[in-house]
Order: sequence, then C-alpha cells, then structure tokens
Amino acid sequence: MSQNPTKTEDTIDLKELFFSLIAQWKIIALYIILSLICALLYLRVTPNTYSVDALVQVETQKGASAALLGQELSNIMGSSGLGGQQVAQAEIEILKSRLVLGTTIQDLNLDIQIQPKNNSLFKRLITPSEFETQYSRQGVIVKDQLIGFNIQQFDVPQSYLDKSLLLEFKDSSFSLTDLETDEVVAKGKLNQLNTISSVDGLWKIKIDAKDKINEPYILTKQAITTAVNGLLDNYAAVEKGKMTGVIGLNYQGTDKLHITQVLNVILQTYKQQNIERGTAEKEQTLKFLDKQLPELKQELDQAERQFNVFRQRYNTVDVTKESELYLTQSIQLETQKLELQQKQAELAAKYTEQHPMMQEINAQLGAVTKKINELNGTLKRLPDVQRQYLQYYRDVEVKQQLYTSLLNTYQTLNIAKAGEIGNVRIVDTAIEPVKPIKPRKLIVLILSIFMGGFIGVLVALARNMLRTGIKDSSQIENELELPVYATVPRSPIQENRLAVLKKKKNIPILAVKHSDDIAIESLRSIRTAIHFALSGAKNNIIMISGPAPEVGKSFISTNLATIFAQGDKRVLLIDADLRRGYLHKYFNMGTQPGLTELLTDQASSAQVIHSTEVANLNFMSRGKSPSNPSELLSSQKFQTLLQELSQQYDHIILDTPPVLAVTDGIIISQYTGVNLIVARHAKTQMKELELALNRFEQAGVKVNGFILNDIQRSASGSYGYNYAYAYKAAKDD
Repeated sequence: MSQNPTKTEDTIDLKELFFSLIAQWKIIALYIILSLICALLYLRVTPNTYSVDALVQVETQKGASAALLGQELSNIMGSSGLGGQQVAQAEIEILKSRLVLGTTIQDLNLDIQIQPKNNSLFKRLITPSEFETQYSRQGVIVKDQLIGFNIQQFDVPQSYLDKSLLLEFKDSSFSLTDLETDEVVAKGKLNQLNTISSVDGLWKIKIDAKDKINEPYILTKQAITTAVNGLLDNYAAVEKGKMTGVIGLNYQGTDKLHITQVLNVILQTYKQQNIERGTAEKEQTLKFLDKQLPELKQELDQAERQFNVFRQRYNTVDVTKESELYLTQSIQLETQKLELQQKQAELAAKYTEQHPMMQEINAQLGAVTKKINELNGTLKRLPDVQRQYLQYYRDVEVKQQLYTSLLNTYQTLNIAKAGEIGNVRIVDTAIEPVKPIKPRKLIVLILSIFMGGFIGVLVALARNMLRTGIKDSSQIENELELPVYATVPRSPIQENRLAVLKKKKNIPILAVKHSDDIAIESLRSIRTAIHFALSGAKNNIIMISGPAPEVGKSFISTNLATIFAQGDKRVLLIDADLRRGYLHKYFNMGTQPGLTELLTDQASSAQVIHSTEVANLNFMSRGKSPSNPSELLSSQKFQTLLQELSQQYDHIILDTPPVLAVTDGIIISQYTGVNLIVARHAKTQMKELELALNRFEQAGVKVNGFILNDIQRSASGSYGYNYAYAYKAAKDD
C-alpha cells in the first residue's frame, strides 16, 4: 500500500498556518470587536486633554553695578559669571522653581483640590460628568450640574495638608470629616469666615453658597511641594534650538480655559520676578549711595572750609611746577582709591573674599595705596607751607570730583530703575486651544483594531497548537495502515448544525438542500470505493461508527444514504443509536415507533419503516430509549431482522453509538459487511482511533477504513484528497 509523503516535524507550513487563521476568523473578529468596545469605553471615560504653548526670550544682560565698575572689571564679571549658552538653562530652572510656580499656585489657589465623592467609573460610563472648577485669585468656584459654591479661603493646620477631607453640607452649615478616622475635624457656617481653633492648629474657612447642596465632596489642601510637583507633571520648559535663548513653555490639562489662565499667570510671575531681580541690584547700589553721598558732602564742605581758612591766613602761596605735578598725581590716585573702595563695598555685599572679582579689586586697591604712600613720602620733603597747601587743595579736588561722580551715578541709577524691563521678553502668550491633543480617537480606534487582531491571531495560533487531534489523512494511513475513504470538508451549513440542534429545529439534509456543496461532493466521490468494498463483503449492510461523540456520524450516515438513494439504489437508513440518536430530525419525524418497538414486538416492520422525501430512501428511527439497548441489539431477533431487510434493499446503513462509550457498535459490527469509522479533524485523537480499532479486532471484526470529517482549509490549504488512492485501497480489500 502506497503512502503519501509526510512533512517533517520541524517544518512550518506557512500556507497551512494562513488557512488555519482564516478558518478561525470568527475568533479574530471577536477579539477585534472586544478591543473596539474597550477603546470606545476608554474614549467615553477619558476626558479630552488640551495643550497651550508660550515663548519667552532671554537676553544676556550685565548688572547695573557691573556697568559702573569699568571695562576691566566688567570683563572679569562676564568671564566668571554665567556664559551665554548657560543663561537659557538657568532661566528654565527658574521657570520650574517654587519661586515662580509656588507663587502661581498661591495666586490662583491651585493648592485646593475638590472632586465629587460619587465619581465612579461606572457613573462616568453612563452619564458624562458635569462637574467643573474655576480657579482664580478670589477662590475656587465649583459648578456641579445646576448648583455651585465658592471656596474663598481654605487654610488648614500643617498636619492636615495633603489629607482627603469629606465636605458635607446641611442647611446653611458645612462639616469636614477626616476620611481616615471618620472624625469630624471642622464645622462652620456658609457665607462667612470661620476661624476654628483645634488641638492641631487653626482653621480658616470661608465657603459661599446660595444654592442648597446635597452632594458630598472630597476636599484636599495640598502642601506647596505637592502642588508644585503636580503642576510639573503637566508643565514643561525647553529651549528652542541650540543657544537661541528662546524658551518654549507647554502646559496640558483637561480644562482649556484653566490651563491657558495658569500658563499666562506663570509668564507674568516669571517676568515680574525677573524685573524685581534687576531692580534689586540697582536698589542695593542706591542704598549704598544714599549713605555715602551725605557723608561725602560733609567731608567736601569741611575740606573747603579748611582750604579757605588756610588761603586767608597765608593769602597766596607760590606753587612750583613740580608741586603741581605732585598735586595732579595725588588727586588722581585719591580719586581712584575712593572709587575702588566704593566698588569694593558693593562687591562685598555679593561675593566672598575668595571670589576672583574681590581678589582683583583688593589687588588694585593695594597697588593704588602703595602709590599714594610713595607720593606722600615725596610730598613730605616739600616746604611746610607748600605741603599744607597741596594737602588742602588735594582734599578739596578729590572730594569734589568723587561727589560729582557719585551724584551722577545716583541720578543714572534712579532713571535706570524707573525704566527697568528686565532681560526677559514674552514673545508669545498662551492662547486658548481649539482642538484636544489627546486622546486621538482615530489613532486609538485603529490601534485597538490592530491590537484586537493581534490578540485574536495569538489566540487562534494557540488554539491551533493545542489541537492535538488528527490533522491529516496520511497520519491515519501511516500509523493504522488502513485507508481513508473520504475527507469531508467543513461547510458553513454543516458548521451551523449544532446551533440548529440546540434550538430543537429540524435539520435539513445537505445532500438534498445543497447537493453541490463541497462536503457532499466528497461523499459522492467515494460511492465507487464503497461499492468495491461491498463486493467482497458478506452482505450489503454498512455500519457508520465513531470512537467518541460529536464526530459527525449522523451527518455522514444521512447524507451518504441520500447519495446512494439519488443513484437509483433502494436504501434503508436505521438509527441504531438507541440511547441518543437523533436521525429522525433530518426527516421531520418522531422517535416512535422505531427499532426499539420492533425488537420488543410492540410494532411491525411496516409501522417502523417510513418513506422519506428522498426517493428510494426509507428510514427507521431508534424508537423509545430502552433500559437494555445492548441486549436488544445482541438478540437473535435483531440479527434475523437485518438478514430479512438485506434482501429487500440494495444498501442498509446503520448509524451506531460511539465505540469507546458503549459496546453497541461492536455488537452491530458482527452483522455488517462494511464497517467505517468516522474521525473528526483536529478533534479526534489518534489514540482514540487506536483503541476503537483494537476493540473491533478483539471482537474479530474487520474495519474497512475511515472517513475524516470536518476538514478545514488549515489542514493543507485546500480540500483536495487522493480519491483514486482510496478507490484502489477499497478494491484491494
């Protein structure tokens, strides 16, 4: 007996894999539908998220005091301070600091969080939420459907920060309950400021409400760090490009009006602190000058008085050229020394002695002092009158120049302070967005389809891998060395058969209603093979059995009998499954009277054999389910009945119970000429066929072959079968 070539175990048949997925399209479609449903539910409960943007330009600007220090020290500050490439990063950190964000949170009361107590996911699925909050400097306005109230002030003790409190209303009062301890921690009246003293600290609460409020709410006062961290979760500041000095701000949230307001307040807070930081330096210098100018004025007046007294006393003094040179140098050095001392005082307020700028100032001051000491030593060698004249004159000139210089600086700083705009320019403010950025509904739906399809394919592949049943007719032929007479493909009508049975409706005969169905064609093609098998058999009785239930015995028996009858053969179909047979549903008949009544002498042959809508096809139902079906089938009367009926018909087809379940099929097979076993593709195990075949062999009965039912395309990519081989095998038998 020739054998079909088999595939190696480690080979993956992509064609078979593809058609196995096609065969399980319903499972894949089911998971796609479930995934779409989940996506729709997600879109239902997920609020739209909006995004607002703003742009800030940061310009490099030197401080006011640095501008007054001269070119040399200004260069020192520029080299030791922040470089241009670091300015934007420094400003980004300021934009994310508690200095800016904390002020914004306090200005808009963003640290007060409130939500309805009854805000479950199920409720949001049924009805969209109408709860909304509006934050402003005046408080938090809460709107819930047709009611509303305003939380103008909500200050809690330190120990109750970040704690969820249950806010309940009753008439014109309210109460706060700690959800952890179920203890009422504060009570007060509406529409007035309530100052409540407790063991934990002081409560200050003011809630204004005109409507009667029945719903409870969850109220939380956040710590400033918690509120800042919560704001940072949806807030970003990033430099646009490289070394551009332009910072892009972004803020996201579900309320487009709210996020626009918050980002604009952040911009204004940041700009204000930047201006204040610029004016602070000028204020510090002005404060120093406010102290120095009166003192310097007094010193100047005193120097002038002393100089005038000296001139009145000596009238005139002859000053040589050398003395004038000494006088000019002395005035310059003293002026330079006073300027350096002033700058040293200004820098000492900002830097330590180890700072490079302080070290440079100290070094220059030391060099000037050294030159002054040398010049003073020279001046001491002059005549006494000239020396005194030069000293008085030098004091007046030095103090006059320094006073004039400081007075000019004072006026310049006042003008600069009045016109201070900072080094930050708001390029774009936040504008209320039009469309949400997420969820992106189309993308979510497309991804859900792909995800559902992916999961469906995985499940289909897993089911295909877990199917350890027979998947190829060659597997039966190679291991059991018996022919497979037919491989019956699955048809959509056959697939719906179980659903029809559950509804207790009549089952149409596929060979009658759809004679061109591919499953019927496969059964029709084995008539010749069965004919040759019957030629060498002891009678014309054909038994159709199976190892287990739900392999399709009844379907094969009914349609095979119909095909024989359509070929002008007189055929009798007997439902020999006295326990659970249902062949009567194919012919729209009842179960009684049937084979049971005939074997128990309760009815005659004429009463139990019925003609059908199919010409040349008669049918005998199983009858009433007996208590001893095996004894009835093994009786001499049943054997005699088959012998008599065999003479009256061309073919008798018996549909028997599963062989491994009961012994009825083994008993009947002793009276039949051809015995066929039906196996179901991907469900019947090879071990089941082996056990069934062993039972027939133990009873001394020959099994002619198999019928592999419910073949799916996944088996080989097509419904083809080598029927010539089946014909030859039957002829050899």
